[in-house]
Amino acid sequence: MGMPERGNQLMERDLMGDRPDLRLSGRARRSRLACAVRPLALLPALAITPLQPAAANVLQEGRQRFQPVWSAGGIVASQEQLASAVGARVLAQGGNAVDAAVAASFALAVTLPQAGNLGGGGFLVLWLPGVSPARARAACAPAAATAERSLGGGTAVAVNFREIAPLAIRPALFLGADGQLDRQKATRSLLSTGVPGTPAGLLLAQRCYGRLTRQTVLAPAIALAERGFPVGKELADSLQQAAPFLQPDPTSRALFFKPGSAGPASSGATPKQVHAALQPYQPGEILRQPQLAGTLRRLAAAGEVAFYRGPVADQLVELMRRGGGLISHDDLERYRAQLVTPLQGRFRGHPVLTMPPPSGGGVTLLMLLGLLEPIPLEQLGQGSAAALHRLAEAMNLSYRDRNRWLGDPDQIAMPLDRLLSRRYLQQLRETIRLDRHRPAAELDPPPAARREGTNTTHLSVADRDGGLVATTTTLNFAYGNGISVPGAGFLLNNEIDDFALQPGAANAYGLVQGQANAVAPGKRPLSSMTPTLVFRPDGRPWLATGSPGGSRIITTVLQVLLGRIVHGLNLASAVAAPRMHSQLWPDRLQLEQGFSPDTLRLLEGMGHTLLAAPAMGSANSVEVLPGGGSLGVADPRRRDAAAVPEGD
Repeated sequence: MGMPERGNQLMERDLMGDRPDLRLSGRARRSRLACAVRPLALLPALAITPLQPAAANVLQEGRQRFQPVWSAGGIVASQEQLASAVGARVLAQGGNAVDAAVAASFALAVTLPQAGNLGGGGFLVLWLPGVSPARARAACAPAAATAERSLGGGTAVAVNFREIAPLAIRPALFLGADGQLDRQKATRSLLSTGVPGTPAGLLLAQRCYGRLTRQTVLAPAIALAERGFPVGKELADSLQQAAPFLQPDPTSRALFFKPGSAGPASSGATPKQVHAALQPYQPGEILRQPQLAGTLRRLAAAGEVAFYRGPVADQLVELMRRGGGLISHDDLERYRAQLVTPLQGRFRGHPVLTMPPPSGGGVTLLMLLGLLEPIPLEQLGQGSAAALHRLAEAMNLSYRDRNRWLGDPDQIAMPLDRLLSRRYLQQLRETIRLDRHRPAAELDPPPAARREGTNTTHLSVADRDGGLVATTTTLNFAYGNGISVPGAGFLLNNEIDDFALQPGAANAYGLVQGQANAVAPGKRPLSSMTPTLVFRPDGRPWLATGSPGGSRIITTVLQVLLGRIVHGLNLASAVAAPRMHSQLWPDRLQLEQGFSPDTLRLLEGMGHTLLAAPAMGSANSVEVLPGGGSLGVADPRRRDAAAVPEGD
């Protein structure tokens, strides 16, 4: 999640191409285009007559350019192909969607170290047909009884395993001598690490809702770490780009780099000499992680207690003691993942389940869907200036309320009923100007300067019985704070930056948040992660989706759903379609490559300042077919992503 634009440490490819005109100021572009642009209200309606199919489709051509992967059973879609294959094999072994999602997530901790993790946290939303298996499991039944929702002949629940601020935290620790927020402390030091939640959350989900043994589910990840795996091109490029901030940490340096042809650097070498003496792994070379394999073995044998107590906990606390971090044994022993009730909304007749706070993503997504539901987006046309303008204005209103009101529900009260009420959303909708952008300063006071960035990972699973899981996990930045735990083999998060460490100042994603998300001991930071399930109008399971992308996660998920539900795209086309994003501040409309130059000119004419953005997110998604079987899509924006059918 979050890195400076100039360095593009987001590890995302810039698909926008060379558009010098988008680098002009909004005022200069509007001046140049003023004569060519008419107000939207004066533009004639555009009527496009669909092409009539030939009498005989002798070439057997499909209607849409992109096609999802089909499976007769279940399917797993994730950001890394080996992890997807692990989940698919677990389905073939008789596991359900939860078993497969947990197995693939632990595999991602091995094969996608820039985002998959043990040292981070995340959210998971699941739906399983029939009676909840958790009700028959003594350790799970009490929490399940209060958290589960019944829907469509099955059971839904969410798992909150977001990181928690250490008990010793206080805002002053993150200020520099000038009294301003110190970005290095907030993002690149051990102070930036929250108490990790991934081991507790994944194992809670599997213990309460899985079918297979814990040892069976973790075995593939252990094998990948112990025996190694061939490094893909995306990981090789990522390690090369991340070398300057990974190599200063001796443990990360040993885990992810190898001696160059000149051999290891001497003990008195300068950082530059150390960097020159080490080489990242090249595509096809085998990366082995025996320390990580040892930690995974402990988890397989004893469950999450092996992470929060014992040798792994000792190694983590000792690192904190030596490096000025805050996490203590008490912090680790107090950590608990939670079964929580998913938020439920409805869009165009489809029930939608998503994550409640401390995810700000779920509330914001449901606000956006509610704002947009009466608007005839299908008549305006996907990708039209009229549709994109309405999307951007709705996004700005929703992000304003996200940043103002949302935080950790264990510590603050939030007006969720009001934010999601029809009356309030109608009031917001009436403030949207149909032919002119409303400047951010009219909606909220201007913040200080900020940076942008993102890194997280999302996977979706469907099983042969229609079970669905959407789960998103994160270290925040790519490789978190770049610091690994000696002897345990995993990287640490820098999620403390997701708090409003200095309310009113921007975090690494450009989000300016209020007192509701201020840092406090034992508190979970607000997140944009938005794992989401969608059902058919009669309650049958349909879609699972989500994405990485920092503050752009919510709008990525929104646009996938609009493409599939409103515009009639198949799942692959909905995922591949060009994306845009607006979040109030900074007051600019971000656009991927793929939008028409004519559309861009119309948007500028309505007052939007445009920014050519890198590829947004990785919305790995799955769909349950009504007659049996499933579809999966790996977002083409990530080179190593894959959707793998059960048994492959």
